[in-house]
Amino acid sequence: MENLKNIAPLSDFDWEAFEKGTVDTSAEREQAEQQYDTTLGRIQENDVVEGRVVAISKREVTVSINSKSDGVIAASEFRYNPDLKVGDIVEVYVESQEDKKGQLILSHKKARASKSWERVNQALESKEIVKGFIKCRTKGGMIVDVFGVEAFLPGSQIDVKPIRDYDVFVGKTMEFQVVKINQEYRNVVVSHKALIEAELEAQKQEIISKLEKGQVLEGTVKNITSYGVFIDLGGVDGLVHITDLSWSRVNDPHDVVQLGQELNVVILDFDEEKKRIALGLKQLQPHPWDALDSELKVGDVVKGKVVVMTDYGAFVEIAPGVEGLIHVSEMSWSQHLRSAQDFLKVGDEVEAAILTLDRNERKMSLGIKQLKDDPWKDIEAKYPVGSKHTAKVRNFTNFGVFVELEEGVDGLVHISDLSWTKKVKHPSEFTQVGAEMEVVVLEIDKENRRLSLGHKQLEENPWDVFETVFTEGSVHEGTIVEQMDKGAVVQLPYGVEGFATPKHLVKEDGSHAAQGETLPFKVLEFNKESKRIILSHSRTFEDAQREATRAEKRPSKKAAKKEAAPTVQNQTAGQTLGDNDALAELKAQMEKGE
Repeated sequence: MENLKNIAPLSDFDWEAFEKGTVDTSAEREQAEQQYDTTLGRIQENDVVEGRVVAISKREVTVSINSKSDGVIAASEFRYNPDLKVGDIVEVYVESQEDKKGQLILSHKKARASKSWERVNQALESKEIVKGFIKCRTKGGMIVDVFGVEAFLPGSQIDVKPIRDYDVFVGKTMEFQVVKINQEYRNVVVSHKALIEAELEAQKQEIISKLEKGQVLEGTVKNITSYGVFIDLGGVDGLVHITDLSWSRVNDPHDVVQLGQELNVVILDFDEEKKRIALGLKQLQPHPWDALDSELKVGDVVKGKVVVMTDYGAFVEIAPGVEGLIHVSEMSWSQHLRSAQDFLKVGDEVEAAILTLDRNERKMSLGIKQLKDDPWKDIEAKYPVGSKHTAKVRNFTNFGVFVELEEGVDGLVHISDLSWTKKVKHPSEFTQVGAEMEVVVLEIDKENRRLSLGHKQLEENPWDVFETVFTEGSVHEGTIVEQMDKGAVVQLPYGVEGFATPKHLVKEDGSHAAQGETLPFKVLEFNKESKRIILSHSRTFEDAQREATRAEKRPSKKAAKKEAAPTVQNQTAGQTLGDNDALAELKAQMEKGE
């Protein structure tokens, strides 16, 4: 103990260093102080430097920049990077080397902002994938923090699928691609959908590169449209056109498949450049024509259902996937141009005869008129010449009226056979389409399936009677019903018409007869064959005047005899001279012959 009392502490011992567990020599201390001063001299306020994260708490992040003290930064400035950990190197902005408490003031947000615009532009050029923190919602999309810059994320660019609830994305950190920058207004647009599409595109390319025609794949019905069904083949979509869903006709694809249904499809064709894949569903089933009854032949009668109507015919399904065409010309024996819709409609159940059958081409034509007798088969017995019938007017032309006696039996009434007396200029003056007309069969043309018919022949020919009434020279009262340049049409008794030329329409006072006037007319000519009567009003008074004039100039009988003698003589003399000339010529010829 005594010895211990004689021991005294060193006067220059550093008790503070001893308490910390380190005892520096004066040389080491000098070296440390020199390095410390050098570091402090390099760091300036407003500089952006790199620091190392030394501690992380819920509210703060401690960063060392090799200064005399560490800086504390609010954890909210690192929300965009949830993966931040101790030891990470981050950029910080030196706001102050020492505040009132001697604390180093740093800011990560300001450091990011100082270089953010440059980095955002670099990301656009290099198509770099960047991380961003979704801060909040805004009209039409979201606001995203990217490198400290507020960027706009349109709602349509969040995902490849439509997004209904944007709020679920607020507060999330996601990867984005910078797609657009407005340098003037410093607006940045980012997209998350572009990254998904790029990934899907790579998957599609890989899948398409392995495809082969005829390959059977399993897929899921993704979408159903009016023209077909889209099938998800596991990263790439293909289309089954409506015509490739079933061997039968399909009006609505929903009748064949349902959304989400899994099924096998076969690859019909694909385009690597356009990334289009044509798929087939019906091709996995045997063709219905291959299962068609081998005994079926031309002439057989089959039953079916009308599935499609066109103007030219009807398609009838006689078995699932097996159709035949009934052309409109095979629906009726009638030769009138009509639409197929006049006979059938979709859904009708029909019986038809097989007209042609081609199993190789898988084509069949049918007829329904063949199930009825051809009306022209016994036409002579049913419509003999001279028989009378009631027909329906179907159409008319300038030369006559086409009528239908029954379906398939047509006839023509020539315009000249409409009336005995009336001159018909056009059939529309006499009848109309749809009207009924009494006719008599005049002639049968079985080869061309035409009948020559008459209407006026139902009555006796009145011209036989007119021939005795309207004799040449007879006078009848008539009314002018029509006037033209060549003359006028005159209505005579019994409904017959005559014609007078302009010079025969001059009245006694010199004026011309007008339409509507009733005057006496003399028959100048009556032609029964051409049914023509030529009339004259002027001759009714001119002939009387001539007769009176002749009577006044007529001489006595004795004078007439004296005057006649020279006429006869002259006529005789003329004949004698003629005879002499003829005889002289004959005599000369005879002498020459001798």
